[in-house]
Amino acid sequence: MSKPVTFAICGCGARGLEAYAPYQLTHPEEMKVVAGADVRPERLELLQKRFGVPAGMCFPSDEALLAQPKLADVMIVSTQDRQHVSAALKALDKGYHILLEKPISPDLGQCRALQEKARETGRAVVVCHVLRYTKFYAVLEDLLRRGEIGKIETIDAIEHVAYWHQAHSFVRGNWRNSSETSPMILQKSCHDMDILRWLAGAPCLKVQSFGSLDYFKAENAPQGAAPRCLDGCACKDACPYDAEKIYVTDPRTGIRGRGKGWPCAVLASEPDEDKIYAALRTGPYGRCVFHCDNNVVDHQTVNLEFEGNIHATFTMTAFTQDCRRTIKVTGTLGEIEGDMAKNALTLRRFGRPEETFDLNEEGGQFSGHGGGDFGLMASFCRLIARGGGAGLTGVDASVESHVMALAAEASRLDGGRTIALAGF
Repeated sequence: MSKPVTFAICGCGARGLEAYAPYQLTHPEEMKVVAGADVRPERLELLQKRFGVPAGMCFPSDEALLAQPKLADVMIVSTQDRQHVSAALKALDKGYHILLEKPISPDLGQCRALQEKARETGRAVVVCHVLRYTKFYAVLEDLLRRGEIGKIETIDAIEHVAYWHQAHSFVRGNWRNSSETSPMILQKSCHDMDILRWLAGAPCLKVQSFGSLDYFKAENAPQGAAPRCLDGCACKDACPYDAEKIYVTDPRTGIRGRGKGWPCAVLASEPDEDKIYAALRTGPYGRCVFHCDNNVVDHQTVNLEFEGNIHATFTMTAFTQDCRRTIKVTGTLGEIEGDMAKNALTLRRFGRPEETFDLNEEGGQFSGHGGGDFGLMASFCRLIARGGGAGLTGVDASVESHVMALAAEASRLDGGRTIALAGF
């Protein structure tokens, strides 16, 4: 690239500032953040400190940023779910290309409106379905397209959310209540709907879904549970969901082990142990998981039928030790199994020796989502440097997965009724 692509950021939270903007730090020749907006002054301070954005280019709201003349090539829209489309539409009118955090919107009409505006303006609108940009799913998709297991017959995918991630994001955190954000199958698992559509290589025809919020509710609180974990809870020692364990002492997630990164960075900007304890005493992340205002499901299954008699199952469950995805694809000539945490795929062609693809062998620095966050940024910067286009996860492709997810939620709410997508 002759010069870096310039970016403004609407929403300097965990995704905008922690997942996508850091690509500039390792690839300054490709990306430069020049402006940003957030309602929290401390996030704007981080924008200035980490990325060198002048104070005069930091704005206290999306509206204030979007009231300015066009300031960059690209607008990253990484606000809360129900704010995405309004900001993206205004940014398109200003002449920005858009990098849009998923989901587009829980409202299908808004998704369609963004499609139309993208076509009208001719600007790139790429949705952050980062899994397509990982080595894991890219190799899997290539094996399937090459016909290594013949015609695809079934796909079985599981999203292991992890007990602590469910507690953090979907019980205590920003995405706990679908009336404020999106249903779980869209907010968390539109990634998976997108991947299933991509791997199948064919449109989805029908969906059916079951699921519920089974565990994280008041009637399941053990005797002696306090409203907040630091308020003398009698169940604290035995409870794996104890906030002090998750954010302070657990070596995988706590400030003493993981350090300043996610999830602790969500509780405080540049967190330390004192800041974490202060947040647990007064903020939402210190609440008992049985005494929150959450309503999203903690487990859900979806059955899907794709064109060409391809059938898939998807399971999302909170109740796993680790945060990972696993998959098995069967075909007329073989099968492929994969574990994203191990970054490995196993190909078994019927009657032949199995072959394992260890996708860690090439080394390199992984970003979040198995390398997908930086994979997305690299692809997107190249796309914009060439003048734009649809990209691997353009808005048209993304809307398909949103239709699948929203139809699955409608099915779940209607007792598992089978829904044909053509009439949805």
